[in-house]
Order: sequence, then C-alpha cells, then structure tokens
Amino acid sequence: MTPPGKAPRIGVFGGAFDPPHRAHVALAEAALAQLDLAELHVIPTGQAWHKSRALTPKEDRLEMTRLAFAGLKGTVVIDSREVLRNGPTYTLDTLHELQKEQPGAQLVLIMGADQASALPSWHGWQAILGIAIVSVAYRALSTGDIARFDPKMLPGLPAGARFEALELPAMDTSATEIRRRAALGVDISSLVPATVARYIDQHHLYRSA
Repeated sequence: MTPPGKAPRIGVFGGAFDPPHRAHVALAEAALAQLDLAELHVIPTGQAWHKSRALTPKEDRLEMTRLAFAGLKGTVVIDSREVLRNGPTYTLDTLHELQKEQPGAQLVLIMGADQASALPSWHGWQAILGIAIVSVAYRALSTGDIARFDPKMLPGLPAGARFEALELPAMDTSATEIRRRAALGVDISSLVPATVARYIDQHHLYRSA
C-alpha cells in the first residue's frame, strides 16, 4: 500500500510473450516483491517493429499472458493496449498513455540487462528515461556471480536517468527454445505454466503443420 503523500509506483513489464514462460512469471513475482509497486501492468507487444520474425497472432499471445500471470499475489493488470493499437508498437507511446491516465504515479519500466544494454536502439529512448525509472533485472549466473549492466556505458545517456536493480534467481528459459520444442512435439511443461502448455497444445501453436 502506498503511504499518504508518496507517488504510487506503477510497474510496466512488456514483451512478445510468445509464449510467456516461467522466467517471465518469476520476473513479475520479483518485481511485485522488491519494487514497492501499487500495480504491475503486463503488456503483450502488438506489432513489434524490432522483431525480424512474425509473431504468433496477438489474440493467442494475449490469452496466454492472461493464463500465465493469473493468480500472482499483488495487483497485476494484463494490459491489452498494445495488441489493440494500430501500427508499430512503441514503449514510449505506452508510457505517455499511462502517464496521462495516472498523472500522479511514478512509472517503473522493467526489463532484462540485455534489453537495457540495447536501449539506444529503442524509439525515443532518451524520452523514455525522462518518464520512467528503469528497473533492470539481473539473473545470477551458474557461478553464483551476477552479470551487471552499467548504464554509464550507454552513449548519450541523459542527465537524471534513473535505474534500479531487480534481483532474479538463475533461470535458463528461452521462448525460442520453447517454440522449437513445441514444433517437435517435445514436452514443454517444465518451461511454461501448465495452463499455457495446455493452451499451446489445444490450439496447435508453433507446429509447422
């Protein structure tokens, strides 16, 4: 609960979720536990301008996202705005919309260290850093060390940019590998929530024929 006089913190966690897997859910759980969020918006990507491959139909990805994050403790909003938006999906547009809807809130954009390192390739990335705190998720490595992202390495980093750390357990889960296994008919139940595994099977997703 947000103390009186303190701006509520709204988490923003976007992704293709093609499919959403256990590491995505673990990240959301960590964000709710560590970032003092009043709400966490989980936002499936619509038309992803940066993806070289075609995404699974947005209706399927949205439903799998609803299934994957159902039951998390805390206020989780499965936000469909990007899949409903016409044209390319830009995080900056989403943040502007949330800012207008909740003008008193502090937005916290959640991403992995690899995405944070690639921020200069994002549309309007410097403007993003003026709107939101960026919470960078760090996964423990097999050695027990943690790979660290240094925002000072970003060329053109604007003054006043704010970053926070989000600690995650070591998890080696890849949506690419899940799609490959599903295409081969290999069991994926250890990699995705059971409800998502059933949905993929029932709707014959990721199969070549």
